Amino acid sequence: MGTGQEQVKRELLLDGLDCANCALKIENGVKKIKGISDCSVNFVTKTLSMHTTSDMDEQVVEEAKRKVLRLEPHIRISEKGKLSQGSRGSADSINQANGNVHAHAGSGAHTHEHTPSRHDHAGHSHDHDHGHHHGAQDHTHDHGSHAGHDHGHADGHDHDDAHAGHSHEHGAGQTKVLLARLAAGSILVAAAIWSPLEGWAQLALYVVAYLIAGGDIVLQAFKNIIRGQVFDEYFLMSVATIGAFAIGQYPEGVAVMLFYQLGELFQGLAVNRSRKSIQSLMDIRPDYANMLIGSGEETKRVSPEEVRIGDRILVKAGERVPLDGIVKAGRSMVDTSALTGESVPRELEPGSDVLSGFVNKNGMLTIEVTKTFGESTVSKILDLVQNASSRKAKTEHFISKFARYYTPVVVILAALIALVPPLVLSGATFADWIYRALVFLVISCPCALVVSIPLGFFGGIGAASRNGILIKGSNYLEALNDVKVVVFDKTGTLTKGVFKVTAIRPEGGRNEDELMELAAIAEAHSNHPIAESIRAAWAKDIRTQGVDDYDEVAGHGIKVSVDGREVLAGNAKLMEQAGISYTTPQTVGTVVHVAESGSYVGHLIIADEVKDDAAAAIQALKKLGIRKTVMLTGDAKAVGEAVGRELGVDEVYAELLPQHKVEQLERLEAAKSSKEKMVFVGDGINDTPVLARADVGVAMGGLGSDAAIEAADVVIMTDEPSRLASAIRIAKRTRTIVWQNIGFALGVKAIFLLLGVFGIATMWEAVFSDVGVTVLAVLNAMRVLRVKDI
Repeated sequence: MGTGQEQVKRELLLDGLDCANCALKIENGVKKIKGISDCSVNFVTKTLSMHTTSDMDEQVVEEAKRKVLRLEPHIRISEKGKLSQGSRGSADSINQANGNVHAHAGSGAHTHEHTPSRHDHAGHSHDHDHGHHHGAQDHTHDHGSHAGHDHGHADGHDHDDAHAGHSHEHGAGQTKVLLARLAAGSILVAAAIWSPLEGWAQLALYVVAYLIAGGDIVLQAFKNIIRGQVFDEYFLMSVATIGAFAIGQYPEGVAVMLFYQLGELFQGLAVNRSRKSIQSLMDIRPDYANMLIGSGEETKRVSPEEVRIGDRILVKAGERVPLDGIVKAGRSMVDTSALTGESVPRELEPGSDVLSGFVNKNGMLTIEVTKTFGESTVSKILDLVQNASSRKAKTEHFISKFARYYTPVVVILAALIALVPPLVLSGATFADWIYRALVFLVISCPCALVVSIPLGFFGGIGAASRNGILIKGSNYLEALNDVKVVVFDKTGTLTKGVFKVTAIRPEGGRNEDELMELAAIAEAHSNHPIAESIRAAWAKDIRTQGVDDYDEVAGHGIKVSVDGREVLAGNAKLMEQAGISYTTPQTVGTVVHVAESGSYVGHLIIADEVKDDAAAAIQALKKLGIRKTVMLTGDAKAVGEAVGRELGVDEVYAELLPQHKVEQLERLEAAKSSKEKMVFVGDGINDTPVLARADVGVAMGGLGSDAAIEAADVVIMTDEPSRLASAIRIAKRTRTIVWQNIGFALGVKAIFLLLGVFGIATMWEAVFSDVGVTVLAVLNAMRVLRVKDI
């Protein structure tokens, strides 16, 4: 962070944050507070994340809360993770009136609420909060807040229904109230137009219709001006419609406000649907765990946070596995698609590892818990996805800066349009040019960009998550578009990392079984991975009778006596030491030579198997425009080059230690252009330095490794290297949709701005270009969620 002081991450839940423009204002405002080194507001999950210095943490957080309430008084603020583990709330899931959007809270978080001049109703305003810092969900239930009311409502104190008019997310009650207002306003304006009334009576009807339709917008604009926030959508709409009244365009002033509100309603429904779609991808948090009590004959339903390492839990058919662990009893098929994106069920049996988030399909499983909920897989996934928006893409930063300067510039231009032409052009009237300026103002609102761009990137991250790919930020999602060089580790990434006997070649009249049995007897007591692979290949009981004088010769192999005959199993050095001639195979792999009583009886080839989709992954990357694929390995040169040839990798560098991998990566970095990005894909355990050094570090199958989650920018939840190509495809589709929205929004606005200046566009077209474009942009952004693995 550059301060030299310890950084503390703090998160606030902003209940009632229903407008992307408001989120942008809050983010920009809080960033300016001294002591905050980084700040991000996630519009989708309604979370403000910030990093503060530890020595002034509390003062800074309090100042941040005050800033949020100054900018948006209707918002209710709750803070994560304030009390100890022992302070837990109810685990009940409360569906909020604002659209069932779950946020994720800290461990045992107690919610501290800050609302302006708020009354507690005899204990009836409280929060049920549970969760863990790593993404557990926080369900906030306020009995003082009901569907249809703004969440800042507090018995007359800052009852901010004004904001509901521009809410981008409507509860059922809010929608009904708004529709009733729109209906009443429409009836009154129709009566004013077609009734025989004239003069003040007719004007009174228009004014009442206007106040019913848009009084909340004008009130909110007035409040914002008092707080020093002038240039926003409330101000633009208020000036435009009041200006229409000022120049005698009464029907148009009311009708534009009605249409604006109707458009906002559709926009709110579209945003709400998009939010729900994204949130549904993260709906993997288990609600409870069936913990076995005492001797295990009875169970108790508890919150997952209450279960400790070593406890045993029961998972019945149809239930979601709540915690990571090892199956101790039972067999079942589990659906892993929520975590890995794989639709094929996986079979579990005693001894199998199981991850939280799996869904048990049929049998009953007894699981011994190996990780607390906060360290479990599902918590880490929720935390990663939720916090992904804190690392913004360059495109998002561009839109933020654009929106900051765009609206004030347009207001100044509108003022010039209203004043200059009537003064310099003969025959030009102020009424005509003021009308054109008002049209110009309505068109200028940047909502389409501010709402749709973050939704597009967050949707891309959600789509990747559904395909078993965790991307830590939209900056990494955007960077994947520019990848031209992909560097792979070999073991555990392109290969399975598991040694297996791939060839059995007996000699001297022996058969395969005899050769395998001698090798298995010799390797019976060794813990070496090669010995384990030989025992696994034999897959029968290994005789112990008549076997003695076991001797493991370091760096050579094994000597053992079987029925008084000396058996040797090891490398070429062992054979040479014993003076036994042996066959040197041409096949690449680890060779185990076997001899009995001084005679050579054959050899085994043991190799690390290439993953099933590794070759397809390399081909898919090349089709996506990857210029160079590289493999780094610590294995012998012959082994590395053989795997490279088999997979079609462009360059292979072998016999590298971890520090040499970093050096090689830096050489590759220097050889590419500055615009090109380089990805390193490793297993995330011993590749941490290289993962951190690459432009984008990808951990392959790294969910079990804390090092992978920390060091990598992208975590692939399966062992499939082909998922990298899927991630790049999703990144490309996301960028296409985001730039479609930018081009569409700016293009339409530019056309209507010109039409407005030349007096061709009316306020009706102006409102369409604002609200209509936003609705279409949000719907387009939702398309990225439909990306499925190809």
